[in-house]
Amino acid sequence: MIREKILVIGASGQIGVELTLALRKIYGNANVVASDLREENDLLKGTGPYVSIDVMNKEMLHVQVIRQNITQIYLLAAILSATGEKNPNLAWSLNMQSLLNVLDIAKDEKLHKVYWPSSIAVFGPTSPKKDCPQQTIIEPITVYGISKYAGEFWCNYYHQRWGLDVRSIRYPGLISYKSAPGGGTTDYAVEIFHEALEEKKYECFLQEDTYLPMMYMPDAIKATIELMEAPEAKIKIRTSYNISGMSFSPKEIAAEIKKHIPEFSISYKPDYRQQIANSWPQSIDDSVARNDWDWKEDFNLEKMTKDMFENL
Repeated sequence: MIREKILVIGASGQIGVELTLALRKIYGNANVVASDLREENDLLKGTGPYVSIDVMNKEMLHVQVIRQNITQIYLLAAILSATGEKNPNLAWSLNMQSLLNVLDIAKDEKLHKVYWPSSIAVFGPTSPKKDCPQQTIIEPITVYGISKYAGEFWCNYYHQRWGLDVRSIRYPGLISYKSAPGGGTTDYAVEIFHEALEEKKYECFLQEDTYLPMMYMPDAIKATIELMEAPEAKIKIRTSYNISGMSFSPKEIAAEIKKHIPEFSISYKPDYRQQIANSWPQSIDDSVARNDWDWKEDFNLEKMTKDMFENL
């Protein structure tokens, strides 16, 4: 068996922390190198190697890949939807150039695999709202969505042209108790738990009936690793796979929280993020991922809410 040496770029972010820890359990601490521009996340400290890398500096990244004998890269560095709208040029250049740098290096160094996440942000107002399928109309209206959609085609291009084994998932909104949200439109579903515990109330930046596809972080980590561990022959989609965990509205998650904290109350003050949310599907059809590599989620809204409160 080939010894894998994995580099996780953006390891201090919302997904990066938990994915790094999960990969270290599988491959051994020394074989998973965490990297970020930010300081090392406290949860990662002492669990394995950490290097400071600016993914926009291609030469520096290339040197690290060679020096560390890297065979796989997980590229998680990105500027998310809500943050991206405040600085579109920066979001575009970071999200695109980081991916092109990694794909180029992976091609030149003949890396075994690359993982790069896409997002439901690729979908736009013209995409089907319910059970949005794998292949459909895609016309994103945020710079984040545009960069993710373009990125999907770059991944596919490097696979078709150079045989690079790039794999991707379109994440829905992600909910976690370990790491803070990163400036996305679905962040309310993380904030609401913290506010419920601390203040017993929450002011939501989305309308009460805004349904969005969501996923509990353990499922997102599981999906990512299962996709990357699947035999290459099973991976039919080289843009990015739809995956789904659950779909709910602020009103529904508030009702679920009230079962645990009866005095909890929610109010609504929609802001600019409402328009972004309105452009996305309310639910996702992920039958292709289920068929190709046996994807199946573990958590629904009730099970997730219980787990969040047990851990917070």
